[in-house]
Formats: sequence, C-alpha cells, structure tokens
Amino acid sequence: MLSDVTTPQDLDDRFREALAGLAAAPGRRDPAERVRDDAPLTGAQLLDLFDAQATSRQLDLAGRWLRSFGEGFYTIGSAGHEGNAAVAAALRPGDPALLHYRSGAFYCLRAAQAAGEVAFPGPEGETAVPAPDGEATVSGAEPPAEAATATEAQAADGAADGAAVGRDGAAGREDAYAGAARDVLRGMVASAREPIAGGRHKVFGRADLAIVPTTSTIASHLPRAVGAGLALERLRRRDAVGRRAGADPLGDVGQPPRSPWPPDAIVVCSFGEASVNHASAAAAFNTAGWYDHTGLRIPVLFVCEDNGLGSSVRSPKGWVEATLRAKPGIRYFSADGTDPVRAYEAAVEAAGWVRRHRRPAVLHLTTVRLMGHAGADAETAYRSSGEIAADLDRDPVLATARLLVEAGVATAGELLARYDERGWQVRRIAEEVLGEPKLASAAEVVAEIAPRRPARVARAVADAAARAGGPGAAARADVFGGRLPEAAGPLTLAQSINAALADGMLDHPGMVVFGEDVAARGGVYGVTKGLRDRYGAARVFDTLLDETSILGLGLGAGLAGLLPVPEIQYLAYLHNAEDQLRGEAATMRFLSSGAFRNPMVVRVPGLAYQEGFGGHFHNDNSLAVLRDVPGLVIAVPARPDDAAAMVRTCLASSAVDGSVCVLVEPIALYHTRGLYAEGDGEWLADYAEPGAWAAGHAPIGRARVYGVGSAEDVTIVTFGNGVSMSLRAAATLADEGVGSRVVDLRWIAPLPVADIVREASATGRVLVVDETRRSGGVGEGVLAALVDGGYVGAARRVAAVDSFVPLGPAARQVLVTEDAITQGARTLLAR
Repeated sequence: MLSDVTTPQDLDDRFREALAGLAAAPGRRDPAERVRDDAPLTGAQLLDLFDAQATSRQLDLAGRWLRSFGEGFYTIGSAGHEGNAAVAAALRPGDPALLHYRSGAFYCLRAAQAAGEVAFPGPEGETAVPAPDGEATVSGAEPPAEAATATEAQAADGAADGAAVGRDGAAGREDAYAGAARDVLRGMVASAREPIAGGRHKVFGRADLAIVPTTSTIASHLPRAVGAGLALERLRRRDAVGRRAGADPLGDVGQPPRSPWPPDAIVVCSFGEASVNHASAAAAFNTAGWYDHTGLRIPVLFVCEDNGLGSSVRSPKGWVEATLRAKPGIRYFSADGTDPVRAYEAAVEAAGWVRRHRRPAVLHLTTVRLMGHAGADAETAYRSSGEIAADLDRDPVLATARLLVEAGVATAGELLARYDERGWQVRRIAEEVLGEPKLASAAEVVAEIAPRRPARVARAVADAAARAGGPGAAARADVFGGRLPEAAGPLTLAQSINAALADGMLDHPGMVVFGEDVAARGGVYGVTKGLRDRYGAARVFDTLLDETSILGLGLGAGLAGLLPVPEIQYLAYLHNAEDQLRGEAATMRFLSSGAFRNPMVVRVPGLAYQEGFGGHFHNDNSLAVLRDVPGLVIAVPARPDDAAAMVRTCLASSAVDGSVCVLVEPIALYHTRGLYAEGDGEWLADYAEPGAWAAGHAPIGRARVYGVGSAEDVTIVTFGNGVSMSLRAAATLADEGVGSRVVDLRWIAPLPVADIVREASATGRVLVVDETRRSGGVGEGVLAALVDGGYVGAARRVAAVDSFVPLGPAARQVLVTEDAITQGARTLLAR
C-alpha cells in the first residue's frame, strides 16, 4: 500500500487499491432505503454525494495533468475536502454561498441540485429526509413525489446494472456534474468562455447557482457574508410588514428593493481553519455576534473546513475548536467532514437551526488535505509519511464508497466504473476546453471592471428629479417637514450633502445609511443629522466600531439588493479595512463578468486643514490607497452645489452600473461659509429644486472650471481644499493683471483628462495644486495625464510634503498654502 502520496498518480492508485479491497455486502439494498438505520441518507442520496465527490477528485487530477504541460494555470484543489458536498446537500440551491477554493464537491452537488438531478433539496424546496423513527422531516415545501421517485429510480437502475457511471452515458447528454466540471476546467485553463470570471481568474461562482465568487480563502469574504445575511433578513421583514400593511413601508416613490434570493434563504460562507486567525474573520464573527447580542438577526452559516494546516503551518491542536466555540452569539456545530453521514447530519442540523432562528452559526468540519497545498507544494518537506498515510485512510471519497459497498447499494466494481466514467468525462472535457479562446486584449480583460453608461446615469438623475417634482412631491414635502431644502436659502457643504442624502433615500427605497455615530448623533460633523428621524432605524443605523465590518455590511447589502451608503468616520480609519474595497468590492464585477455587483457609495470625511484639531488621524491627506484600485469612483466635492449633484450622480451610478463610489468629503469645508473673507457667504450655495437637477448634473469624470480675470495666462488644476485656496490665489494674481483658469477636478478617479488637457492647453501654463502628498499624490496622475494627452506647455506642481500631518500650527509647514500657490504661479509665469 502506498503511503507517501505527493502526486496525483499516487492518490489515484491508492484510491483504486483501497476500493478494490472492499468486501461486497451479503445482499443488495434498495437505493431508496437508508444506508444505515442510524443514518439520514438514502442509498440514492449517497450515490449523489459520491458523484459530486468523484467529479471533484477527477477535476483535481485533471488540473495537475493540465499543469504538467503548461496548459493549466491553477492547481489548488479540493482533494480531502470533498465532504463539503454534504454541506451543499443540506442547503437549498437558492441559499447564497461564498465558497473558498477547496469547494469543488460543493459546487458540483449544487449544480446537480439546481438541475433537479439529485435526491436532495432542489429548486422547489426541501426534499423529505427519512428520520430515525421512520417519519419524514420536512423543513420546506416538498417537491412532487414523482420527482423524487424518478431520481431514486434513476440511481437504483444505475447501481443495479453497473451502469450508474454518469447520467449522460448512453444518451450522450451532458449532465449537471459534467457541466460543473466544464465550468471548473475552463477556469483552470483561463478560457474566455468560463461562465463566471470569463478567464480572468479561477473561482467557484455562478449566478444561477447563487454561488458568489470570492477572491481568496483568508476570510476577506466573511464580512460580506455577514452583510448579506443582515440585508437578507431586513428585506424579509420589510416584505412581511408590507404584506400585513398592504403597502410597501418604505414608500412608493421609487421601486422597492428586491433580493435575488428567496425570503427564507440563509447565507453560507466557507473558509479554511487558518483563516480564523485573520483580522477579517475576527471582524465578521464579532459583528455577527454583536448584532445577535443586540437582538438583530443574521442568518449566516459559517463553515470552517479544518485540515490542520495553513499552507505548511500547523494549527495548534484544539485551537480552532476553542476559538470557534468561544465566539459569543454564534452557535457551534461540528462533525468529521470525511464521514458523509455525520457531515450531512451536522450540516442539516446547523442549516436548519440558522433557517429557523435566523441567527448565525458555525459548522466546524475536520477534514484532510491530500496532494499538498497546490501543485508546486512538496508536502513531504513539512509532513511525515505517517501523517500523510493517516490522512489517506480518511479520504472522504473512499469513505463514501466504503459506506455504499457496506450497505449493499453498489459493489466496488460498480463504483470504480462510476469513478472512471467521471474521469474519462472530465479528461474529454479538459481536452475540449484546451482549444477555447483566451482573453486576447486589454479591452477584453478590463471590460467588466467598471462599465460606464453616462447617458443612463444622467437619465436616472433626470428621472429622480421628475419623481421628486411630480408624483413624489407630497412625500418629499412630508420628509422635509414642509421645509424643502431649496427654500432654506444658501447651504453649507454639510447641509447640502445632508439634503441630497435625504432626497436619495426617498428615491431609492433600498438605500441604507450606516456607520459609527451616523444615526442618533447624526455623524461627528452633523452630516447625517435628522435622517434617522425621517426614515427610521431600519434604514439609518449606527454600527459597531470596526471599519472592516462597516464595509463588509455594505458589500453584503449591495449584493442582496440594497443600495448601501456606509460612512468611514475619518479617512485615516479606512486603512484598517482597505482590502474590503480593493480585494472584495472592486473585484466583484471583474470576477463575475458582471453577473454579480456590489453597488455602494462610501462616504469618507477626510483631507486636512481642520483648524485646532486632530493631527494625522483627523487630517489624513493621502488618497493613494484609493487611486490605484481599478474601477473605483473617487469623488471629492468642494462646493455645496457640486456636493449635492455629485451625491446624486454617485447614487445613480451605483444603482445603474453597480459602481463602487467613494465620496471623500473635505472636513475643513463642511461648515465653511466665506471664501474671500469670513462671513462673505461666497462658499455657500442654494440647493437646487428638482426641476434643475438634470441641468446641474455632474457627470463622473467631468471637471468644473472657474475663470478669474482674463483667464488667459495660467491654468490652476486642483481639487478639495485646493479649490478655495486657488480661487483666493487667483484673485491675488488678478490684482497683478494675471488671468487664471481654476479647474476643480471634482473626480479623482476617473480623472477628467479631456478637461485637464483642454484647459491647460488654453493657457500653455499649468500649475497643479495638490493637497495630497508629493509622492503618490493626485498631482502625479494629473501630470501624467497631461503628458499622455500631448500637452507641450509649461507645468509646475505645488504639493504637500511627504509627511504625516502634525498637530497644531506645525501642520502649515507641510501642507499647501495660498502663498505657495501664488508663488508657484508667479514662477511659472516668469519662465
């Protein structure tokens, strides 16, 4: 018997040898019967699990085969984790699943469930499962008896004649397992025809299977799962209230939000045991437990698949169980994940508990890892032959086969034939997908990162205006208590954002505003003041103090059908959670070819120039971490009238295109009233009435230009706090006879390149005023845009020093000043 398994051939040989050694049962068992008196699984169901596991195992072998001649690009497999097929079997195909990368068997079983090809819960609801006392337990609508009977008979016929080797066999039809295999193999070879990521990455995901692609297994998807669970439950309760009241409680101005999943669905997310140590996992568990403690319900099932190793690093014995058991507010379930019966029992119990109670739980499955971490991993470098042999004895595919043989459902020969048929099928499909086209241009690669449809966004803004001024006028007047913002006189930046958010919530019934202090207090700076009173605690709520969880809630809410507007209290605090934007939010369309999206508008009070307050953590002047995220929209409104228009644009873009927008609001300008002198009112602006929204629309990637004097001598390109400083500097220059054009970028990503090049070329002299740091600052992007755009005139830059912002007056030593802007322009003019 082989004991030092490091190759696919060794693993396959070991399985065959062990299977051949199994003694046949004294008699045959009807597949419609339970495989054991104490087991909830019938023979037909166990055969379905075996098919899913065998397909997954053959996919792992095919992945290594493809890599051996340079045609496969992904070798992290599921070998040893095939017990997760039992988790899929315990769920419904409408339950959204966020899976880690060892979920091949889960994916295959879910595909067969959705196709109605297995004797487990299918598209119509739950299937009756025999209970130990002989009665059927049903947790949902039972499908027609003839459907279940047909499935069982199909499996029985195959087991009886040894031809149950793939339900596409004689007729040549490709069954759901083969279809799932084709999906996975296309991912391995980076085929452009792969159904979810389109060749951009190998992930488990398909919209029709409610499987949401995730970027990794280090728990970055867990906060999103919590957010999806919270949103799903809130939508379910909203629907229930609406049915009882006979109307939508969120109003009738816009379309009420609809979840893509059934009302009683639960969210499942799986991860490896090493991920319990990751900050994202800690945040997700803590948030789920925190909300459970407050009485809010989050129907999330966390599934920890524990093979004892994180790459080559061992998990201390007992650590994972102790950690998971200690999570407050999260129910703990566990089982041997290599035992199909016990894994299925535990998964049914855990999923049923979450579905009934709408509360979070964790299912801890002990597993094994076969063939190492990935194709290049020599596991013998950190594991002994004895350890590897012990894992082989717990091979979950072999465990399922052993139970089938012992129960008399199938013979070893029949199962080997079934296994080989899957293998031949997978190899045939692998050879077919080898010739499929790959992504062949940059345009194809980036097509789904962040598609822009500006005409539709503009139309959405115009439609919102028509509703607010027409059928929604009465509701709008009621929301504002009869004091409409357009009649309130000139507003500050903070007041304008507040009014735009209030209007947005009226037009988007699925819009939710949340973050630290945003509800009862109305935000640290009062920007969300009054929104909770107007729209209720279900739509405007305070969160716990954790930025990762705040963004995770937003990601899940957007996925579930809401329009989330989370607030990160200060820009400096975003760095605690930036991967939720970079790795999760921005990649969703990229990894799903647009099948999934996470519309979201993140509000971030930021930038510097707060007088007498804060230091670095309240005056962070760096946007570099946002600027390099592909597809992210970054808006920096400087003036009140622009702020309202840009809020409307961001909301419309998120609703129409699924955009992820970050609205960086300059704190120092929130309550500013004067421009040239204290109290002159030049930095206030009237709030536009709905009839003027379309005309005042601020398209993404378009700048605003101010002319001072003749506007013919120098162009000043800036944003945020730089706008008011540059306008004051331009006034000083005008007294000296110098005419300036001040270009407010408004949008940091995408930059308004055409506007920048046009306005710079108009004077031939451009001064870039960048309040962010000299290295990695916005100014670098502006200058690069000028060069790429063919600008040939003179250019100069004024930027903040590469330093954190110090406390008090020392801040003036490192930040851009009006004097520096004026002097920079004079130097440029003197050339």
